[in-house]
Order: sequence, then structure tokens, then C-alpha cells
Amino acid sequence: MQSIVFLRGIAIGFALAAPIGPVGILCIRRALADGRHAAFIAGLGAAFADTFFGAVAVFGVTAVASFLNTHQETLRVIGGMFLLTLGIVTMMRRPAIDSQPLSRRGLVRDFVSTFLITLTNPATILASMGVFAAWGALGEADTAASSILIGGVFAGSTLWWAVLSGVAGAARAKVSHLWLARFNQGSGLILVASGALMLTLYFFK
Repeated sequence: MQSIVFLRGIAIGFALAAPIGPVGILCIRRALADGRHAAFIAGLGAAFADTFFGAVAVFGVTAVASFLNTHQETLRVIGGMFLLTLGIVTMMRRPAIDSQPLSRRGLVRDFVSTFLITLTNPATILASMGVFAAWGALGEADTAASSILIGGVFAGSTLWWAVLSGVAGAARAKVSHLWLARFNQGSGLILVASGALMLTLYFFK
């Protein structure tokens, strides 16, 4: 029974992480520039955010859920501004395929960035609730089963980022500086567009 609950959690976590959005773009870019390890660490930030939303959904943490629901618009503005800034920085960043591992400070920065992007995106909140509802996992009464389910969510989300960073990292050797520069510009534009969309939905709701 516990193994089934854990597998259900893995499926939920994988489903939450799999859509390629701003975090996926950042993860791919990090894999191409700094390797799969750096990309995986960046993806872990999103995995922790997915797990947090999963805990809110499963355990029915009323105060947290109420706060997220009440401050959706504020989170949208924060997330939009963050994505706009990150997109502009990405477009302006000089392309470089580094042979040296990313510093610990750089890894922490990427982890925090993806965590905040996921945490402040109202779409992630709604998607989490929708996926958990679809799997019949909202408000689990059994605390032990709920904990196992949340562990599975983290494992499933982490699995996705391991797969994505591994695939993108494998393509790193074939990427030229020119191609990376174009990818920087393209991914930066996507981030800017995502941030602009979030702000537009707020100001023109």
C-alpha cells in the first residue's frame, strides 16, 4: 500500500515539473553553459517549491493556503518583475561554455532563483491543486500516507529535473558559442514574455 502511495506521489511530482516553462528554459540554459550538475541543482529549487505546494494541498494547511489565495496578485507582480529582470540579464549575458564547475555561490543563486520563480507563479499554485485533485490526493486523512505521498512528489519532480538536465547536458559538447548566444537571446525573450504576461494579467484584469 505504501509503495502505491509513493508511486502516486512520483507521478504527481513528475506531472507538476514536466511542462517546459521558465524554470525548464533556465535549466536547459544552465546545462548548456555549465553542465548537467549545475542544471540539476537549479531544477532542485523548483522541486522543493513543488513539494511545498504539495504539502499545502495534501495536509490542507489552511493558513498557508489562505495566504497564497489572498496574495495571488502580489505574488504575480513579484514573479513577473523577477522574470522580467532575469530575462533581461539572460539576454545580456555573454555566452560562455565553462570548463570549470560553477561555484557554490552560483549554484545557490540558481537554486534560489528557480525556487522563487516557481513559488511566486500563481499558475503553479493552481496547477498543483488541479493535479492533486485529479489524483484524489487533496486533504489526505492519514498523516503517514500523506508524508509518503509528499516524499513521492519530491522524488517525481527531482526525477524530471535529473532527466532534463541529463539530456541537455549530453548536448553540451555539440553547442557552439554562437548557438549558445542565440539560445541566451531566445530564452531571455521567453522569460521577459512570461514576466510581461504575468504583469499584464495583473494590471489589465
